[in-house]
Amino acid sequence: MRRLLLDANIPHGLTGLLPDYEVRTAFRMGWNLLSNGVLLAAAEADGFDLMITADQNIRYQQNLAGRRIALVALSTSHWETVRDNLDMILRAVEAARPGSYAEVVLPRPPRRRREAPQR
Repeated sequence: MRRLLLDANIPHGLTGLLPDYEVRTAFRMGWNLLSNGVLLAAAEADGFDLMITADQNIRYQQNLAGRRIALVALSTSHWETVRDNLDMILRAVEAARPGSYAEVVLPRPPRRRREAPQR
């Protein structure tokens, strides 16, 4: 079974939508305050195969060469968008290989209009 880590910026509800994987959150692991490089190193040392994040800059901030952990970066962490596009996320997770990076561009969340103040 593949072990997945959800970065602190990913809705924890995703854990229940991935029953074929062992899923942990950075928060539950006590890693929610770790910087990206330290987080990736801790995840690799603990045997995680893949991390899902919404940090679009992680591939530019971290040297991913030589890493064993795969990264899947989501374009948004909006819960309803993530939940409703699970198939796109699963395809990226299933295609991931050690050290790979994949970006999953999810549809933009709907904009909410604010009610005009009543006069």
